[in-house]
Amino acid sequence: MGAYMRDDTPVLIGAGQFTYRGDAGNSPSPLELLKVAAERAALDAGLKGSVLADLDALAVVAFSIDAPGGLSKLPLPRLADPPASLARAFSASPAWSVYTETGGNSPQQAVNVVCERVAGGESEFALVTGAEFLGSLMKRMKGGLGFEGWGDDLASTPRRIGDPRPGVTKQEAAHGLGYPVNTYPLFENALRARDGRSLEDHQKQLGELFAPFTKVAAANPYAWFPVERSAEELVTVTDRNRMIGYPYPKYLNAIMEVDQSAAVLIASVRKARELGVPEDKWVFLHGCADASDLWYPLERQDYHSSPAMRLTGQRALEMAGIGVEDLDLIDLYSCFPSAVRIGAEEIGLALDDPRGLTITGGLPYFGGPGNNYALHAIAEMVGKLRERPGAYGLSTANGWFLTKQSVGIYSTRPVEGKWERQPPSMVQARIDALPHPEIVENPQGLATIETYTVVHGREGARMGVIIGRDAQGRRFVAQTPDDPEVLRDLESCEGVGRTGVVGPHPDGVRNLFVPD
Repeated sequence: MGAYMRDDTPVLIGAGQFTYRGDAGNSPSPLELLKVAAERAALDAGLKGSVLADLDALAVVAFSIDAPGGLSKLPLPRLADPPASLARAFSASPAWSVYTETGGNSPQQAVNVVCERVAGGESEFALVTGAEFLGSLMKRMKGGLGFEGWGDDLASTPRRIGDPRPGVTKQEAAHGLGYPVNTYPLFENALRARDGRSLEDHQKQLGELFAPFTKVAAANPYAWFPVERSAEELVTVTDRNRMIGYPYPKYLNAIMEVDQSAAVLIASVRKARELGVPEDKWVFLHGCADASDLWYPLERQDYHSSPAMRLTGQRALEMAGIGVEDLDLIDLYSCFPSAVRIGAEEIGLALDDPRGLTITGGLPYFGGPGNNYALHAIAEMVGKLRERPGAYGLSTANGWFLTKQSVGIYSTRPVEGKWERQPPSMVQARIDALPHPEIVENPQGLATIETYTVVHGREGARMGVIIGRDAQGRRFVAQTPDDPEVLRDLESCEGVGRTGVVGPHPDGVRNLFVPD
């Protein structure tokens, strides 16, 4: 590469991806998915799979079935300690192995942590990998196919990294905020109201935002839905594209029922040279950051911004020594349009940026493999940057409900000097100090809608979910009556800013908001 590089500089040397589209009865087990991606990463680096026995660090992104909630209660065999099971499969004995906590930020956070370990001399040869298998899992359950080989005999408990807190409080969960399909529309409707757009213009904008994502997915051999769709098709409600959570039809939602895995190999410069990995395969992490917004949805300052996205983006760019204008490749976490819109705004990108906002096709079209999507974006970034030596690529990763943010900036350009990053606690302290509205759990009296959504089932609209303010300006969460006329009204007229009365729900658990 021509430039001096310290031996302890971390470098990504290999990347692998795998998408299984075959019969559910022959689908690979979770461990097999991890192995395939890891072996492909080794092959990509020009190495034999046997080299994985030499790993001294291993991070596995948490499976969706291990997340809090209903999936964790499914009656199926599991890997008690996925990192240990994978290490055993490779005859490896890593001194450091971890399993991440739940969150789509986890892959980028794991890469950041591993690079910091390499730069600090704690690790030299590491694997970050993850897999999702809800596609075949659900088909196996429906078909009564069983899960032979999905578990093993290990009973150890893995070390975890990340923040283990649940994404919502018990009260928020009681009102439906524990489901992303209910919560991300709250951000979307707040954005529309802030921008003063009509409901019709807003839907048109949503289609125009994600249509280019489908074009990228259509050209990606790993995409779960490689189909290009028009802006109009994405937002037109049909039997195949039913409304999920207003204003998002199905085609605007991340799809988790996929079978996909990804992996990246990270080494020190010294180890990469020892392994004989050609330097034209090397990709460096130039900038990174991790932070969380005010944790629970009701604590947020508003529903159209993300201080954590803004500050992690700024910190990563500062660490890389570049500006937004210097980026060549961009992948914004795209579980729902509101994540892309807020992410772009906070980082300083236009929604129609000619560079594009995805390199994979995004979670609704590439696939939304649970916590592991961002690792696919990183693996894709490695390959694309090798084709464009010297270019810079940005990848963002988001966990829970615009809660946890991790950012990485990559390039084939060597890192100059010692690789080091600012402690994440410095950015986090700035966010934790932000003021936010007072929250009232049992509101009563006159109130105003701050944001809302209408939750749909297969038979149509089921309920409205409201975040509002009472007469004292305190924030609350509530649901509306299931009256079809009330729900139709919220989807045909702007609901933000509307007044009504809030009080206890007849069930004694939830709050009920009745619009005027």
